[in-house]
Amino acid sequence: MSLLQDISISVQQVAEAISIAVGVEVEIVDSSLTIIGGTGLYSDMIGQKEEAGKLDGNFLYARVLRNGVTQYVEDTRSDRFYDEQKDRAKTVGELAEICTPIKRNDEIIGIIGLVAFNEEQRGILLDKDRSMVTFVEKMADLLAAKAAQQEDLQMTELSRKEMITVLETAHEGIFAIDKGGYIRHCNSTAAELLKTTKNDIIGEHINKYMLSSPALDVFKTGKGYTENEELYRGERGGLHAIVTAKPYFSGNEIEGVVLSFRDIEEAEKLAYHINIRKVKNTFDDIIGNSASITRAKNQALITARGDSTVLITGESGTGKEMFAKAIHYSGPRAGQPFVTVNCGAIPENLLESELFGYEKGAFTGASEKGKMGKFEMADGGTIFLDEIGDMPAHLQVKILHVLQNMRFERVGGNKSIMVNVRVIAATNRNLEEMIKEGTFREDLFYRLSVIPIDIPPLRERREDIELFMDHFLKKYNKYMNRKLRGFTDDVRDLYMSYDWPGNVRELENAIEYSTNMAFGEIVGMDDVPMRLQRSEENIISVSDSDLPLADQIKEYEREIILKKFRKYSVGGDGKEAVAKELGLSRATLYRKLAELDINKRLL
Repeated sequence: MSLLQDISISVQQVAEAISIAVGVEVEIVDSSLTIIGGTGLYSDMIGQKEEAGKLDGNFLYARVLRNGVTQYVEDTRSDRFYDEQKDRAKTVGELAEICTPIKRNDEIIGIIGLVAFNEEQRGILLDKDRSMVTFVEKMADLLAAKAAQQEDLQMTELSRKEMITVLETAHEGIFAIDKGGYIRHCNSTAAELLKTTKNDIIGEHINKYMLSSPALDVFKTGKGYTENEELYRGERGGLHAIVTAKPYFSGNEIEGVVLSFRDIEEAEKLAYHINIRKVKNTFDDIIGNSASITRAKNQALITARGDSTVLITGESGTGKEMFAKAIHYSGPRAGQPFVTVNCGAIPENLLESELFGYEKGAFTGASEKGKMGKFEMADGGTIFLDEIGDMPAHLQVKILHVLQNMRFERVGGNKSIMVNVRVIAATNRNLEEMIKEGTFREDLFYRLSVIPIDIPPLRERREDIELFMDHFLKKYNKYMNRKLRGFTDDVRDLYMSYDWPGNVRELENAIEYSTNMAFGEIVGMDDVPMRLQRSEENIISVSDSDLPLADQIKEYEREIILKKFRKYSVGGDGKEAVAKELGLSRATLYRKLAELDINKRLL
């Protein structure tokens, strides 16, 4: 649409005003030769094209559009380049015309034509004393100014709509308050967070929703603030939010303050996803060239392409979570959340709400807000259920239901929530043994282990130990700004012969210890954790014993278990931790304690 079409009403009013004031007919066309306004005969031609719309023609209007110079045609009947239509002056009746361009800056946006249809009107146009050319050029300037004003209004309106769109698509609630603290603007997110409507908010004082807000102090200090945690109570419930407030100025004077605020739970969820996405393990991050780890990596890489449930088994510290992340970030869900739940680290009474969330009022009364669980957080991505063997029996049933139907209900709710997640589980426990003992559901085991992947312990891939040693030394050199160049041969021999019951995690901790303790450029035996040096002495003393093999094995088992109990407390939680670290069920540990006569020693 042309600029003159945008102000077509004003164009017609100008045409009529000129005609009444001067006493001639008026025709106004735009830059495409479309008639926008006119009087007399031209009023019936609005919307039609002059000169057949040929902008490259040699007729009057086309020429004026190109050269931008006012044209004065005293006798149209003798001017063969007046119009495309032959004998137009005879058929239409024009006798004379003044044609002037309408210019906006350097752009010609249309033409005003003053036309005589009789001798009286022709005389008016030819009367030099009346300066008709100057008059019509002033009218052209008037229309150009009106078109420019309309264009500016349109740009302002477009900017306003863009700003509204930006505000309405923001995830944060947004207020703009004036010097008196009254809310002048807000977006829909703000209304939603405050459980009301925009109409109810606009015009109210900020104290109605944020009593004694620090944003009011910004008018005094002139300084805003960023991501301030604020808690408010109101008629419609509380608001616990992260708030940012920034002043805006007119010259050097503060005109108002803009606040953006986000619900604290949503902020925590965002921070959680940002945090877990910081470490995107891939299969290239998994160290090792041994046949056993290569086989596990290849199996996992193939598994990553699909969407089936995966059960990763292996001792503590072997890197089960790293494998789970590598499967996720190498598959089609890589751009979606990867959410970890440690089923053994969360108290049993909290685990269900952690997994599935809870509805408002489920725990602490009507004022309590509901909370999203990890399954909802993982929607579209992957949920990693670490230490699945420690999951209570009643939750095993619910997990099985989710795996079969991909739906669940929040704690305290009755609404069925659909999710689309890939489930990867991991355990260091023998689930098949637990099935026999009745502590793990057989149907859940088969549903989890659609694709089983076993991660070998470090003692079964000793050729990878030196790779880990060099990798972790480089890592902690960087972290601690050290320049250690390597290990003495006896340290390498010790590390290669040690069984690493804590696997890669224990090896990494040992290297971190050495990087802290070493004084020279090479890690020596004095820089090795004492437990590793003692383990070497214990192995030698047992192997040199004259006891029968079975007794030596019992003595060795007793020493290992006693070490674990020295590490943990003797109570029920301590025994649970020992059983978990040794990869034993609790019942098996109790049997070992009895067989090895360890209880008396502990007591």
